[in-house]
Amino acid sequence: MKRPHWPSWMPIDPYIVLLLGTVGLAALFPARGTGADVASGASTAAIAFLFFLYGARLSTREALDGLRHWRLHTAVLACTFVVFPVLGTGARALVPALLTHPLYQGLLFLTLVPSTIQSSIAFTSIARGNVPAAICAGSFSSLAGIVLTPLLAAALLGGSGGGFSADSLVKIVLQLLVPFLAGQLARRWIGAFVARHKKVLGLVDRGSILLVVYTAFSEGMTQGMWHQVSPARLAALLAVEAVLLAVMLALTWYGGKALGFGRADRIAIQFAGSKKSLASGLPMASVLFGAHASLAVLPLMLFHQMQLMVCAVIAKRRARDPEEAPGISAAHLVQGQPQHSVLR
Repeated sequence: MKRPHWPSWMPIDPYIVLLLGTVGLAALFPARGTGADVASGASTAAIAFLFFLYGARLSTREALDGLRHWRLHTAVLACTFVVFPVLGTGARALVPALLTHPLYQGLLFLTLVPSTIQSSIAFTSIARGNVPAAICAGSFSSLAGIVLTPLLAAALLGGSGGGFSADSLVKIVLQLLVPFLAGQLARRWIGAFVARHKKVLGLVDRGSILLVVYTAFSEGMTQGMWHQVSPARLAALLAVEAVLLAVMLALTWYGGKALGFGRADRIAIQFAGSKKSLASGLPMASVLFGAHASLAVLPLMLFHQMQLMVCAVIAKRRARDPEEAPGISAAHLVQGQPQHSVLR
């Protein structure tokens, strides 16, 4: 079976174009008054339904089967929820010389969200790495992020004026954790239906996130968010994120070698441990930051596209390595797995 195709040129995720279009729509026609209240209520319902679907899709059995490779998953989780946040905290020294405080908060939040699932799997497969490990690592990270991201945000952003408060933990439980657990419980009855209609439900996923983005940026426009982001600050943010990505790509690759992992496992660690999930991060930011969510998600949106472009190049180069990976088939990528956009 052939491996999943990925363009040889640097990819622009089509969904990023839709996200940018949604930001433009919010800039030209922001929701105000009653319209804002309706959009906010719809966004809240969409987030809850989104995480219900996440719960219904995640195979608990497959996640538990992957526990036998616990060293690799521990390494990915440590990169995602320890190393990334440490680097994000260290970036506080860049305020105000390079970053404004709101942009720094968005950068710090970016370092707290879980890893991707589908793009990690796709890149790992292209590079001839350990695809089953990438599947499990991404699933573990997403599951852990529902709990760890809010707790880390409470610890690192709670007193920084970023809109985060103790009430946000309650919102997280009600809007994210409860629907996710409900989806897990309902999986035995609706799992087959979700698998049969994964394309349609994938559109629901992406539509829900577009609604969240529109609501967040509408609130930002009414508060004059673009007056807080100059072109020079935006360029500085991109430079900082490029350094952050480069550091994590190097740490995951050479750190995996230092820990004694083989080539296939190191590839899975690099692609799962160096990326952040836009699909999980956007709804969480909306819940955690409320009216401040627009600036909070801007660094994450930029980082997402940057990681896709860079990792596409790395995956192609890894695929040309002379050493062969042991028996990894692309069938592992698609068999029994929900098909998402590389957005995740």
